[in-house]
Amino acid sequence: MRRLLLTLLLLTSGPLQANSERLDQAAFSASHQQAGFTLVRKNQALLTYLWADVYAAAFYTEAATSPSRAASQPARQRLELYYYRDIAKEDVIKAAWVTLERQHGAAQLAKLKHELDALHATFRDIQPGDRYALNYSPDAGLTLERNGSEVFRSHNTELARAYLGIWLAPEGLSDSLREQLLADR
Repeated sequence: MRRLLLTLLLLTSGPLQANSERLDQAAFSASHQQAGFTLVRKNQALLTYLWADVYAAAFYTEAATSPSRAASQPARQRLELYYYRDIAKEDVIKAAWVTLERQHGAAQLAKLKHELDALHATFRDIQPGDRYALNYSPDAGLTLERNGSEVFRSHNTELARAYLGIWLAPEGLSDSLREQLLADR
């Protein structure tokens, strides 16, 4: 019986240890400065598809703001992604549109299309080690960073909610990832 229990513990601890090592590889900072405000890393998680780790994600909010509250209101927040795989920009854009069309009506997407196209025009093919971040604040709007450099900015709150919603709203890319990022711990 002890041997069976030990074997089960070893088998189940492997993925947890691997997840921890992958998150360590992503090396998300504990905090991030955003226009004079300190955002604190609340949660981090891995997105795995067909047994392959695709990216790690970290979600930041102000210390007094819970992740679920930040995602449901226009509050300061940062969603940072660290990639483990090559991904063609066309595949990223296609996945974004599929998710946006699942989450929003045609009329809302038509209103956002110009800015969505402008945002997508900044994308490049992703390589292992690339880091993208979406930042939002009520005063500065939405920014997209690629490897630490800002590549896009918009003051459209609807665009910010829709795009962050790809990861943080229901029916997004991954319910499991969303739940882990928004957990109030």
